[in-house]
Amino acid sequence: MTRQTQSPVFQLSDDYIAEVVKLSPIGATFLGISGYDHLLDDFSIQGSHKKTLLISETLRKLDSLPPLIENDRLGATVLRERLESELGLLESQETQLLCAVISSPAIAIRQVFEVMPHSSPEEFKNITLRFAAVQDALESWKSGLSDLAKAGKLNSKRQISGVAQQLDAFSNGAFSGVAKRIDPDSKYPDLHLAAESADIAAGEMAEWMQSIYLPLALTEDGVGAERYSRWARHYTGANLDLRDTYEWGLKDLARINERMWKIARKIKPGAKTLFEVADFLDHDPRYLIKGSDALLAKLIEFTEVATEHMDGVYFDIDDRIKLCEARLAPEGSAAAPYYQSPSEDLTRPGTTWFPTLGKTEFNWWRIPTMWYHEAVPGHHLQCATVIIEKDRLTRFQRTDAWTSGHGEGWALYAERLMDELGAFEDPALELGHLSAQAWRAVRVVVDIGLHLGYEDENGNIWNYESAVDLLVSHALLDEDFAKSEIDRYLGIPGQAISYKVGERVWLRAREDAKTRLGDTFSLKKFHAYALRLGPMGLDSFEDELTKWDGA
Repeated sequence: MTRQTQSPVFQLSDDYIAEVVKLSPIGATFLGISGYDHLLDDFSIQGSHKKTLLISETLRKLDSLPPLIENDRLGATVLRERLESELGLLESQETQLLCAVISSPAIAIRQVFEVMPHSSPEEFKNITLRFAAVQDALESWKSGLSDLAKAGKLNSKRQISGVAQQLDAFSNGAFSGVAKRIDPDSKYPDLHLAAESADIAAGEMAEWMQSIYLPLALTEDGVGAERYSRWARHYTGANLDLRDTYEWGLKDLARINERMWKIARKIKPGAKTLFEVADFLDHDPRYLIKGSDALLAKLIEFTEVATEHMDGVYFDIDDRIKLCEARLAPEGSAAAPYYQSPSEDLTRPGTTWFPTLGKTEFNWWRIPTMWYHEAVPGHHLQCATVIIEKDRLTRFQRTDAWTSGHGEGWALYAERLMDELGAFEDPALELGHLSAQAWRAVRVVVDIGLHLGYEDENGNIWNYESAVDLLVSHALLDEDFAKSEIDRYLGIPGQAISYKVGERVWLRAREDAKTRLGDTFSLKKFHAYALRLGPMGLDSFEDELTKWDGA
């Protein structure tokens, strides 16, 4: 008898995942669960209602289950907290309303084709059927947005315009491009016809958004305190004092900028602004990588070296997850690098994605800290460790319990760890690390400030332009990327603060453990224990870490 069948909590988790992937075939593919690769999600209000019923029924069953052992206690806690949070967003229709340049059905539909296997006739058949399903999936999304609009629930013009532009870009061959790449000899003609139909469907959805939906949209970007608090609680799993968090963000940004100036003066004495130093490094041939192929080779080598240096010293990396792939992101992806977890069966390894955004030259001084964040010791060690913990964690914990504050907090902690270990001895790389830290601190300030209408230090209410200026001047982002960042924050309220808020909790938990355990504290053991707990809300996580005895 397996561990899962012995435990009602593990069994309930299995049952929930088995049912939820039926409602989200896209999610099933990302998890590596077979049987649904030919389908796409139903994004209508009716589709959301089915998930609401499933969550409600699962919570009812959970309430009737007595925890049996320690792992069950934590598994039940995580399941309840995450499902209650998601249920609140569904019942308030926040989930259905979400339509942002970084998170929307359009993005999910486009990205899922990048992770689909394509080595057998059956797999090509699945891709063909899924291409053919794009039109119905987009129509279901259109139906949902229309129903919400009739009820007075609308998105901002900025987000709708941005998503419409993405769809328009997809219509110019995004899906047919995938077909040509995986079947260059046109062995499967139906595949290419279906992909072309998906391109057309994306264009039709873009046209509807621009001509019908956009005129209805709101001119205001911020969502206000009530909606923001709901999303912030979901993304962090913590009850936050938002004003206090905002003030802390300002102080943390000042701390980081003070250190940035110390480094900047070493790099370019006499510089008047931090951005002047960044521009100097951007044109320094020592840090320029020419060509996307050269960049990809550098990223692969960098990941392999980091894995070798970390293993056995600060982490014990299981052989099954030592491989972390690096790939270039498809056109239309988000502007920042991202990570995709391994499949449940580990046949698809963890993968980092770097968006080139059409560029052919890349500034390496900015990249190492980001790659520690995405690959090793960041998201890859975190997410892949969870995947292989089948005996300790429920299937829900391993596949569906991701909480941004916990997950992004770890990845930002990983950047700080590498700084502590001397990975950024080169002043240019150190400035790159600090600018990334400042970037996340600015997120706390402007995300809360924009959505809640706070005043900046000069007494002016935060707006789009002042938020962009802060990212450029204090975090050294170029203006176009800064604009894309603000678009992101305005579209997914509360997510942007989760990085720094989560890092703060990870650092606080580590310092508490050091104080409690004294000479018996082991950094490697701390990492092993904390990562094997799996994802959860920050309040639950910090409480769990107070119980650690150092083993």
